[in-house]
Amino acid sequence: MQEDIIPNYIAIEGPIGVGKTSLSRKIAMDFGHELCLEESDDNPFLKSFYKDKQNYAFASQLHFVMQRAHQINIYFSDNLIQRKIVADFMFQKEDLFAELNLTQDELKIFKEVKSKFYQTHPKPDLLIYLQASPERVLERVNKRARSYEDHVALEYLERLCEAYTEFFFDYSETPLLVLDVNDVDFVSSDTDYKKVIDCLKREITGREFVNLTPSFF
Repeated sequence: MQEDIIPNYIAIEGPIGVGKTSLSRKIAMDFGHELCLEESDDNPFLKSFYKDKQNYAFASQLHFVMQRAHQINIYFSDNLIQRKIVADFMFQKEDLFAELNLTQDELKIFKEVKSKFYQTHPKPDLLIYLQASPERVLERVNKRARSYEDHVALEYLERLCEAYTEFFFDYSETPLLVLDVNDVDFVSSDTDYKKVIDCLKREITGREFVNLTPSFF
């Protein structure tokens, strides 16, 4: 598949459990892209965050900010024109999660600290938003059975999915491909995966919404 042309820098976003990392890995393997992952497992505060968001949200977000700064230095210090990268996150997600989980005082400090680590971030050639219902996301989170996600509640996922919807409602920084993956399994189904890749091979300008359910194709 490497003879096919897809964007050089692809960022994949969406709520936890929606399939960002799985899709990123498959694209990287098939098209020879470097893989830049969020590495949530390395965040020592994440498990505590899902149990007690009020007391651990701030520490969890600061850890991700430091991780992002490190990733910018590793993956994006060179000219992106010469590199092919697929990431399972967008850099703006730190603000999205901070606004969702932090108090106003914490948010103010968070933005001040973040500005010390990085003020600008690379923009993808294509941003993919994987969209699914909170119920389906919870089902997939439970299925992958990560210990630190044992306390993820449907109410939190509802707020998270709503935050993503609001964020992407007027997003215009880069080309945006919105994929409805509520009933799609691009990990186990080659047919579903091909549908995603067929979208990536097209030139996306502005915003494009694609329903990948079987009835659409």
